[in-house]
Amino acid sequence: MTDLSNNNNSNEPNNTKEEIDSKDSEKQPRWYVVHTYTGYENRVKDKIQMMIDNEQNPDIIDVTVPEEEYVEVKNESKKLKTRKLFPGYVMVKMNITNRSWYIIRNTQGVTGFVGPDSKPVPLTKREVRKFGIKEDKPVLNININVGDNINIIQGPFKDLVAEVKEVDTDKQIIKALIDMFGRDTIIDLSFEDIETI
Repeated sequence: MTDLSNNNNSNEPNNTKEEIDSKDSEKQPRWYVVHTYTGYENRVKDKIQMMIDNEQNPDIIDVTVPEEEYVEVKNESKKLKTRKLFPGYVMVKMNITNRSWYIIRNTQGVTGFVGPDSKPVPLTKREVRKFGIKEDKPVLNININVGDNINIIQGPFKDLVAEVKEVDTDKQIIKALIDMFGRDTIIDLSFEDIETI
């Protein structure tokens, strides 16, 4: 069970500069970075996951500790291991309310949210992808065939027209041919990045 004590007798947040105004609460849950004591990441994750499983607060949706796999070579033997991408940090998907902020902030092992004056700042979608946080993506059904022309609607190639060269419906990506600096170039695009013409 999570220790929510903060050395005062109140069970509710008190008025501190870290307190989140109710007007700041979000309609859609977002990912936030929570700072922990180094070495406490998995313990904090487990405590928050227990709260999610027990439905203690519906505004706390998900929690993860981003990790990467690597191969360790020792005495000519190889072992596949994992390590934390950001030691001392846990990512929490939540709607920020006074109550949810208070619960996370006072979880044993948590030192605060990442943001100015410890006020939580949500991660951008790009940061979520960059940090390797897995989210359930909606499956997009786009009727695309090899040879079709498509418009690129987001990303660095936005507003260009491309010709479809390969379609991978399982991964929801295509390989497309664009003209870059007078040369034909093959690029990978997500179904989210394109629209049919």
